[in-house]
Amino acid sequence: MPIKVLIIDDSPVVRSVLSRELAKDPEIVVVGTAQDPLIASEKIEALQPDVLTLDIELPRMDGLTFLRGLMRHHPLPVIVISAFTPKGSKTAMDALEIGAVEILQKPGVAFGLGEMAAELIGKIKAAASAKLGPARPEGAAAPAHPAVRLARPVAPPAGGAARLIAIGASTGGTQAIQAVLTRLPENIPPIVIVQHMPPGFTLTFSERLNSLCAFAVKEAAHGDAVQPGRALVAPGGKHMSLLRQGTRYIVEITDGPKVSRQKPSVEVLFQSVATYAGGSAIGVMLTGMGGDGAEGMLAMRKAGARTIAQDEASCVVFGMPKEAIDKGGVEQVVPLGRIAEAILKLL
Repeated sequence: MPIKVLIIDDSPVVRSVLSRELAKDPEIVVVGTAQDPLIASEKIEALQPDVLTLDIELPRMDGLTFLRGLMRHHPLPVIVISAFTPKGSKTAMDALEIGAVEILQKPGVAFGLGEMAAELIGKIKAAASAKLGPARPEGAAAPAHPAVRLARPVAPPAGGAARLIAIGASTGGTQAIQAVLTRLPENIPPIVIVQHMPPGFTLTFSERLNSLCAFAVKEAAHGDAVQPGRALVAPGGKHMSLLRQGTRYIVEITDGPKVSRQKPSVEVLFQSVATYAGGSAIGVMLTGMGGDGAEGMLAMRKAGARTIAQDEASCVVFGMPKEAIDKGGVEQVVPLGRIAEAILKLL
């Protein structure tokens, strides 16, 4: 059965272009469009779509208010389409907090390009298979600093060996990363993170994590030092690699083609961690569509790193962890709520 999609956007042009691009894939059928949430609510009842695409700046009712009601009364996988602006980025992060599964950057004049269509189609297919968790109450957030007190302090590594934690995630990953990081203590070893996300949104994501975690979190810049008590998030639209510079690590931020159909790519990060950190690293693969990072995690394990994958039951989409497990790169398979504890045990 094809995936039934309802498009919610106040722009007739965007609704038309989205419909045209999605119609090119035989596994997707656009069952309807709506220019505002009130019309969308009626069409959801009548058309029973599998996935929604949602602009979050809408007439008659804003997209976040609509999304809260949807997740409370009629949960469906939602892909948010947001403008690349400070306000749009923050609102998109709020939408992920409420329960949306993916973000797509609001298209400009080049929207009809095949690459954009392929990205949208991929996100719809991932969303259709996503497991939706219970709706989070209004204003609720993942445990932050108080939960960190439950985590034991991290002792300095024996023999002075460097320690490093590398995390990869995609669909559902923003909430999974938050769940892990907010349960780690202030003196945690360096953390490097790739979360599949459009340019501009990773800055807002990093700032939000920084406000919740016991340690510093920032969007990585080229040449940033990889140091204890800090997590670096790969910027959207760029690759991030680990490099060793004398006795310390730094990150390299580069452009270039997508790897595993992604930029930033978990594969790029994990391969560099295997090369430069080897057995001093811990690799963590969280929820996400596809197989990005699976070969890199195997390379890390072969280099002596300890590796963890999120289990299927707690994943929004089990694709990336499953691929890493199938390739033999995973040492432990752990529920999301116990991954922070598993990391601390390995330290």
